[in-house]
Amino acid sequence: MAYATLFIRKEGPVDWVSFNRPDSLNALNRQMVDDLLDYFGQLYWDKSVRIVVLKGAGRAYCAGLDLKERDNSPRSPSNGLTSQRRISEIVMRMRRCPQPIVSLVHGPACGGGFALALASDIRIAGTSARMNAAFIRIGLSACDIGVSYFLPRLVGGAVASELMLTGRFINAERALRVGLVSEVVADDRLEEAVLPYLDDMLTASPLGLRLTKECLNMSVDAGSLEAAVAMEDRNQILCAQTADFAEGISAFLAKRPPQYQDR
Repeated sequence: MAYATLFIRKEGPVDWVSFNRPDSLNALNRQMVDDLLDYFGQLYWDKSVRIVVLKGAGRAYCAGLDLKERDNSPRSPSNGLTSQRRISEIVMRMRRCPQPIVSLVHGPACGGGFALALASDIRIAGTSARMNAAFIRIGLSACDIGVSYFLPRLVGGAVASELMLTGRFINAERALRVGLVSEVVADDRLEEAVLPYLDDMLTASPLGLRLTKECLNMSVDAGSLEAAVAMEDRNQILCAQTADFAEGISAFLAKRPPQYQDR
């Protein structure tokens, strides 16, 4: 499907999705919110896509909400909450969809853009990357679009408190030091850098990859070790009943790439 604000390049089981408003530093306007909601909503059911790479066109990943776009709807708590929930629903759908999402972050990733990067499963930063919880700098709370959920789980409470209470930028090198990103490369090497990650994930069976993301999501908030282990046990028994498990064992023993059929 063609989108007004997203450019999607399909390469086999990988979707390369670019925010495509480069003249606005890929800021989130209403159309982009609609496009992201539709894309991630449909992705949930699309087994032909196994991995998503998310990036920005031009000089930025995503500079956050487009503050220049006027909203002419009547101001009320009900209208405001509806608008707010449409944006926060994007990260909910990102976490709900079974495909791993890798964000390639360069330039500004601010506010809502920061939230989209945090909601991804893996982040690789270009040297120009600068990320912040920009909301607090414009009279709002820094707790927005899932940032207060994702950030402390990724970097710990102390660093999250610093970044959210001050709105300070975190650059690529510090993001690497605190575990926010997996690696830092030159901006023009981001697509090259992600390829080994894609290759490694594609050696997993389709079902195994989907269930791993689901179990990770559940285990982060598991109430006990027993709850996490119960989910793990369920995943292993489900995967072990598939033809892909037998293929994975055969390929490993024969030292050849597996040919999974997702069955």
